[in-house]
Formats: sequence, C-alpha cells, structure tokens
Amino acid sequence: MTLNRRTFNALFGATAAGLAMPSIAKGAGNSTVVVIGGGAGGATAARYIAKDAKGAINVVLIEPKTHFTTCFFSNLYLGGLRSFESITHSYEKLAQEYGIRVVHAYATGVDRDKKQVRIDAGDPIPYDRLVISPGIDFNYDTTPGYNAADMDLAPSAWHGGEQTKLLKAKLDALEDGQNILMVTPPNPYRCPPGPYERVSMMAHVLKSKGFSKSRIVVLDPKPKFSKQGLFQAGWEQYYPGMVEWLGPDVHGGIGNIDAQAGIVETDFDDFAGDLLNVIPGQMAGKIAQLAGLTNESGFCEIDPTSMRSAVDQNIFVIGDSSIAGDMPKSGFSANSQAKVCAMHVRADLLDSKRFPAKYRNTCWSLIAVDDGVKVGASYGATDEKIGKTSSFISQAGEDAETRAATYRASVDWYAAITADMFG
Repeated sequence: MTLNRRTFNALFGATAAGLAMPSIAKGAGNSTVVVIGGGAGGATAARYIAKDAKGAINVVLIEPKTHFTTCFFSNLYLGGLRSFESITHSYEKLAQEYGIRVVHAYATGVDRDKKQVRIDAGDPIPYDRLVISPGIDFNYDTTPGYNAADMDLAPSAWHGGEQTKLLKAKLDALEDGQNILMVTPPNPYRCPPGPYERVSMMAHVLKSKGFSKSRIVVLDPKPKFSKQGLFQAGWEQYYPGMVEWLGPDVHGGIGNIDAQAGIVETDFDDFAGDLLNVIPGQMAGKIAQLAGLTNESGFCEIDPTSMRSAVDQNIFVIGDSSIAGDMPKSGFSANSQAKVCAMHVRADLLDSKRFPAKYRNTCWSLIAVDDGVKVGASYGATDEKIGKTSSFISQAGEDAETRAATYRASVDWYAAITADMFG
C-alpha cells in the first residue's frame, strides 16, 4: 500500500481538521496550550491540538530554529541518496494554515506554580496545559574525554542540522586508506537502529568511490543492537571486510576519547580514525530537566494512558524525553504519542471524548541502495507502562523486490509523517 497523507492519517490516528487562534495570550476566553519543541512530537501535537480544537484553544509553539532538519532519514543524506533540503522543513504552514503562534526562542525555564514558560527573548508565556517535547540532550559521562567542545572535531550528528552537514563534509573528504571510527551510545537512546544504518550509508559512500583500503570500526558499549543480524548480513553482502563491529566483550569499555588526535582508548587497545563519529549517551532535553520532570534515569515518567507527566497533571511529555515503556525513542513513536497527548489536552480543556490510547512505531533502515529493512510494533497502555501488543521485523534472506518495496514504503512514510507534522 502506498502511504500518502490520507492513508497515513487513516492508519495512524488523524482526526477532523480545523483552525486555532494565533494569539499568545488568552483571548475570548480560550485556553492556551504551549508546546516546547518543534520536532516529530511537538510539531505534531501543536498541529493536532490546533486543527481539532477548531479555534477553541490558543496554541503556542516554542522552537528556536526557523527550520527543522529531521534526524530520521539524515543517514540517507550522508549516503548521498537525499539532499539536505529534502530533510529540512519550515514551520510556515503551522502558523498560516492552523493559526499556531510559532515563537522562535529558547525555553529557559518553567514556573509550574504560575503556569508560565520563560524564554530567552521575551516575556514569560502563560499556559493552561504545557506539552514538552525537547528531544534529547547528551550525557557526556558515557564518553570520557569527549564533551560538547569536541563536536566540531568529532561530530555526533545526533541532532539534525549543521552537525549533519559537518559529518557529511568530513565523510566526503576522506581518501582511500583513511578510516572511520564510530563510538555508539548505550541504551536508551534516540533511534536504536540509527548508528548502524549510518555505518551502512558510510560504507556505501566508500564503496561507491571505489575505496578498497578504508575501514569502519564500531566500538559499541552494548552487547547487541537493533536488527543486528540483518545489518551484519548486509555488511557482509555489500561491504565485505569493510565493517568491524566490536562489542564490550572485545574492547572492554571506553577509557578515553581524544577527539583532536582521533583516538579512542579502550581496555583492549587504542583505536584511531581519520573520521571520528562519537554519539554520547542521552537523557531528556534540558528544559525537561529544568522543569523538574526527570527522574534518576534522566528521562521523564509519564502516565501511559495519556503521556501526562507523572509529577505535574498540567504537563505532558512526549517523544525522546519520555519513559514510554516498550516504545523506542523514534520519530514515529513521538508522532504517535503526540496524537494521544493532543486528544487528552483537548479533553481536559474542551471536555471532548477520550479514547483508549493506541500507539504504533516502525523503524526503517537502509543497508544498501534499494535494500531496506524494518522493525516495528503496536502498543497499548497498561497500568504500569506502554506495552507491546504485536510486533514485526524484516526476515533474513528476503528477496530483492521485498527489500526494495520496504525501502519505497519508507520513502512514502517520510513524506507522510513530515506532512503530518508540518501540514
């Protein structure tokens, strides 16, 4: 089935359209919802609240960037299969077509008693309900010797945008015989298959240039990773001898990272790379921490039936910053959670109906040109968590047409979800 906007909405929970009023302050007796973060979770939540409230709720979206570059599908840009423009999106339709007030500023704090969001460029913004979807921040405790100051030397590119461009520039500048060294993050982190799709796309670039001497070494703190069998079979098929994955039972742990020298010290040996790609461990975006919504894990507990914060009934936390049970941290997950959140926000403020929460996710990955694989599941809310109700995964040995069809479905999905996010 081809995924266009209509079939996407039918499958994944769209509801009737409408318009919201553009004012930041309360007007005409309307309640105000403030959404922090304009990614897959925040943009979707803002759009669904605005369009389904039909003008009865004022929606304010706080997002510092004027354009959003998706982290999902950024690996295809690295591989030369997408343009940077194709993964970068504007907020104009959210403002013009849905009446959402888009404030390009950083949220610097939340006064939960006064129900206000502080920003770095203006007066505090009041809210009746607050949706927080700030994505991830980095936990540099997992990368000894490496911190934010090293990002220009050894980019993580785990936030879409300029880091993505920088990593591609470094990849494209490699010469045959120069090597790539990647340090992957511990669980939990954004997009579980993402680092290994990145390995595949980097290998694709090296192979397409005819490089026979360059290698990619992956130092992983985890003993296993998402779709491991599928990726490793693909690496052997398309890039034989080019990719070496080393788990903690081999390297023994990351001891120090010298970004300037391109060296990673481990208990087993020192590894060097002409291109060093370090993806640190992760935690909830900083504003979630400043708002006092995180627990000892660094992420935010939520009510699985609604995505409501476990510590503040007026706040919802969606996407990568939330502890979403069995759901992975992905763009699809955030989009799915946003719709459940939007339903409950409207029910709180407009007394509209609440329905049982249903969530879905699919993670697509490209191993080589026209060789796509996927993993996904459906989920429901239990008393304790968001639990998996069914699942699927691509199988080893699938024929070329099946894999090509999976890739085409992922392209259709990308077009559909970004339209669902941004209008």
